[in-house]
Amino acid sequence: MVKANQTSVSEFLLLRLFDWVEQRQLFFGLFLCMYLLGVLGNLLIVLAVGSNPHLHTPMYFFLINLSLADACLLSNTIPKMLANLLTQDKSISYAGCLAQMYFFILFVGLDNFLLTGMAYDHYVAICHPLHYTTIMNPRLCALMVAGSWSVSSLDALVHTLLVVPLSFCTDNEILHFFCEPNRVLKLSCTDALINDVLLYVLAVVLAIFPFLGIIFSYTRIITTILRVPAAKGRYKAFNTCFSHLSVVSLFYGTGFGVYLSPVSTQASRKGSIASMMYTVVTPMLNPFIYSLRNKDMKEALRNVFRGKTVFMQRL
Repeated sequence: MVKANQTSVSEFLLLRLFDWVEQRQLFFGLFLCMYLLGVLGNLLIVLAVGSNPHLHTPMYFFLINLSLADACLLSNTIPKMLANLLTQDKSISYAGCLAQMYFFILFVGLDNFLLTGMAYDHYVAICHPLHYTTIMNPRLCALMVAGSWSVSSLDALVHTLLVVPLSFCTDNEILHFFCEPNRVLKLSCTDALINDVLLYVLAVVLAIFPFLGIIFSYTRIITTILRVPAAKGRYKAFNTCFSHLSVVSLFYGTGFGVYLSPVSTQASRKGSIASMMYTVVTPMLNPFIYSLRNKDMKEALRNVFRGKTVFMQRL
């Protein structure tokens, strides 16, 4: 049933994370540095891997796509927040809100699938090393990445198109720093039951199942590593998985922490600040996590800074 005071909104208002107007410039500088660090760091990963033929392996092929997704995820939310901080204008257009919601679902979904693909790559490398090159062939890797992009795009498109028919009331303040799908649906004056059900069903199918796949992969990996007699071999195997496990823990730990928390917490300012962990902090930290403990990545980055790059070759 449509409410009587319903109007056609042309814009939404985004919640300010911080109300300290006198420190607005401080927060603007902080988030600008985080944004630049995240985007430049992820693009450096793409350049370093692409310019080094020795890194044209399945693991780094997934890493390139993950870095691109993270750079785009940061660019989807932070620039608008920086503009709002600079101008003190909280508004975002209706079309801009839908676009932001679409790309948020797309790139978070991509992170989810790519992390699963990387876990499977580690599983094959450690548990089936003799068949690694046969199983993780270029065709399978390309299909996995293409499937990740396709499914994530379709998921984002479905959710966005289902919001278009909804009507919104005069209360148009989104309790978040970006157009988070769940918060947008709560503003609808019309029945959004189908949207809510689909949102949670697809979240279970497209998030929980891949996460269970990661758990299964690492359960088998740990079991295999513990059977290795040499301590040096076990250390090398664990070291190979450390970076990926750190990113998985950050991504899923913060994401589940936000969405499995009580509804009252999700709808509060604290919930919005907590959401920054997986939408801003995790994508910003990923390039550093993958670089600091990886000798090959360190060498590739050194070559980039020295100008020793070659044209990108196919995987």
